[in-house]
Amino acid sequence: MFAACEGIFGVHGGRGGGPLGSGRKIRGTKGLRGGVWRGHKGVEVHQQPVAGMAFYDSAFFDSGIFYDSEPAPQPRRRKMAKVKLGLQNLTPDQKVALVNTIITSMTGNANFTTPNPSLASGTTLKNSLATGISDYNTTAALLKTKLGTRDAAEAAVDAWLTQQVSYAENVTGGDKVKLESGGFPIRADAAPVGPMTQVLNLVVSAGDNDGTLDCGWDPTKGAGSYEVQVSVDPVTSTSWAFKDVSNISTLTLTGLTSGSKMWVRTRAIGAGNNKGPWSDPATKTVP
Repeated sequence: MFAACEGIFGVHGGRGGGPLGSGRKIRGTKGLRGGVWRGHKGVEVHQQPVAGMAFYDSAFFDSGIFYDSEPAPQPRRRKMAKVKLGLQNLTPDQKVALVNTIITSMTGNANFTTPNPSLASGTTLKNSLATGISDYNTTAALLKTKLGTRDAAEAAVDAWLTQQVSYAENVTGGDKVKLESGGFPIRADAAPVGPMTQVLNLVVSAGDNDGTLDCGWDPTKGAGSYEVQVSVDPVTSTSWAFKDVSNISTLTLTGLTSGSKMWVRTRAIGAGNNKGPWSDPATKTVP
């Protein structure tokens, strides 16, 4: 390409001695049909008009650009800041303080010439909130005092009723008609429980210490206690022997022979020595 330009323009090096092809801008004179002019860094350009070729006022269509120039810096987009409000995490007192801070900071601030809503409206609203907070705190303190007074009076009434019932039961000997005549509510007679049912879900496991077994089962309605028997292996009709009694539905058996296989069963005992059937037996080797 340079050779073609050289043939058209007759380019000669300037002081740098370099060719036109160094990528430098060369600007001519509009309407010039021939002659010589000096380009970039002293490069002399001899124009030789060529028949049928359009003539422009510069040597290149992209005149005005240096190919070896540094690219223009690109503008950086500025990130828009966002306010962290977090109203759901602020107490009413903290909100009043925040409004005060904003109003004080925005008053006379050239960055905020026309606040919307107005600072005056914010002042009115935060003053209303501050009044509400004060009224609530006063009422809450009074309510706390009143609640303490009520609880103390209730405790005194409970004590009076308890003592009065004790007196009435003693003076009437527990006579239902007499107690009712004094305005006292009477407990309903307890419904009979009936025969004790079989104890269910007996589980036997190794105890924490050698020679012990831990037993547990479902509570039986109406049971006052549980009798527990054990048997060596194999079980026979006469191998069962009394071991212990428990008032709750758990028991740790002690004094057993380590390494022996033991069988366990239990039954519920109700009022009037009402005994239920034996549970299904469970077995475990004694640790």
